[in-house]
Amino acid sequence: MIPDSASSVSLKHNPSFRTIRPIVAYSLQGIAFWREKLLAIDATSGYLLQIDPLSDNTKIVNSSRESDLTGASGLAISEGTLWLTRNNSVYWSNFEADLALHHFVTLPYPANGVAVKESTIYITCKKAGCIFVYQRETAREITRLYAPGVGVEHITVRDEELWLSDADEQSVYCLDRGTGAIQFSVLTPFEKPTGLAFHTDPQSAKDILYVAYASEEPYIRDNPNAEPNFELQYRDRSFIHPLHFHYNPESRYALSNGYLIEMSYVEELAPLEDLELKDVEWRIALPSETDRQKVKKIEAIGLPFTEEIQDGQRVAVFKFDVLKPGERHLFGWKALLEVWSIKYRLTPRDVESLTELPEDLQTRYLVDNDKLAMDTEIIRRAASEAIGRETNLLRKIYSIRNYVYDRLSYHVTPKIETPDIVFERGIGSCGEYLGVLLALGRLNGIACRTIGRYKCPPHPDKLGVSLEPDFNHVWMEFYVPGWGWLPMESSADDTLEGGPYPTRFFMGLSWYHVEIGKGITFESLKSEGAPVDKEKISIGALAINHVKFTILQELGIDN
Repeated sequence: MIPDSASSVSLKHNPSFRTIRPIVAYSLQGIAFWREKLLAIDATSGYLLQIDPLSDNTKIVNSSRESDLTGASGLAISEGTLWLTRNNSVYWSNFEADLALHHFVTLPYPANGVAVKESTIYITCKKAGCIFVYQRETAREITRLYAPGVGVEHITVRDEELWLSDADEQSVYCLDRGTGAIQFSVLTPFEKPTGLAFHTDPQSAKDILYVAYASEEPYIRDNPNAEPNFELQYRDRSFIHPLHFHYNPESRYALSNGYLIEMSYVEELAPLEDLELKDVEWRIALPSETDRQKVKKIEAIGLPFTEEIQDGQRVAVFKFDVLKPGERHLFGWKALLEVWSIKYRLTPRDVESLTELPEDLQTRYLVDNDKLAMDTEIIRRAASEAIGRETNLLRKIYSIRNYVYDRLSYHVTPKIETPDIVFERGIGSCGEYLGVLLALGRLNGIACRTIGRYKCPPHPDKLGVSLEPDFNHVWMEFYVPGWGWLPMESSADDTLEGGPYPTRFFMGLSWYHVEIGKGITFESLKSEGAPVDKEKISIGALAINHVKFTILQELGIDN
């Protein structure tokens, strides 16, 4: 369960929360524990590494170049036998005697990951879209299980569970070992997970799930031979970090790695033109309390505010008797938040028999109340095409998402246009994706609303560093009667032209999403009791916003 603040603070000294950074690691692709040592394959160098998880001390096990494992990926060890995948084949060797590779089986496509449970061998294969299950002694295929994600998957076994990491889904799945049925899935705190292994923590006697990551990161290189001397470069980034999780079967969601973060939102009053406003009420939404987000503290910055509740959401209200030409102010809020990644798991079968949508939600979230162009021919036709003959709510919203992804490409745009214009031009920002999704969802009888407003820069290893997002961000929630509001990202999963599209943020949010003002306007302005005309005076023309995040520490969670 989500811990209290007092209990979570003590975890910063817990060695089971440390990031393991092996020396000479370029692209860790498979990991496994052998007693107290961690084994890992580096696909770039071909090294089989033995790592001390408490000190990062690293040893190359296959020091002879004849045992080079360049291009190998999956790794498992059972009863002294090492198993690995390389190209289309699976090999084994006697780890305690020598590292001579013995061929086990060759697949028609590249083999990605391998796991061993007694006499059974499990092999993941992205190209085939399945998990091959083989008999160890005869190398005979027993069956195939469905692979849940769209990316390269690695695999390990714990008791009667199969655990898979998916690089493109940024997820780890827990499957029933016998049937392959998904029990739940969790989001990883970093991108591109490339291997996973369980190990019993000697201090707590609990199983800790370690996940390897491999990607590239940009950095500024100081090149004295260039002019200017600073240049953008990319370098390999590979490490191992514990993945902590908790599954709530009653509410059908799983939480994973959480963080204590400080967020501030401040407006700097700096009008582009001199003007005078009287009896001003400046409203800014405050962070929400949700299944994955706890608000520990909120305080004013610059000027005091009063707090109001609007449609169940907290709002900071700043009041000015008069704003005169040339006047300057700083005002806003700072919040201390505990945030976790969350992934809900509902299936179409769970929503076959739904109660009627409550009337108050129909009047608010099935209508065009935000310039959604729901009466235009192009949007009405798209709403019909998107779902075809589908009647199941979950399949309908999933079909709408994929339909929009097929027809839009992501670009940052200077202005948010209406869904009909966005649909015609075929490109859009996150807000424009959202408008199209809202329109198509509402026309198909699915209550949808806007959620946002910012994402913390996704660098959970940069503790205590001031981080500033480049843009604001919005996504959506859709309502399932009997279950409530579920999140869905607007554009973030549209990662590959034509698909397949990840489902990591379909009914899921990562730790860096900060939920502010659910279903209400994030920021609004009144003067003399009436809303200020946005076409004449916009908030952007009045003030400059300053948004900052600081990740203070990682939080624990009970499995």
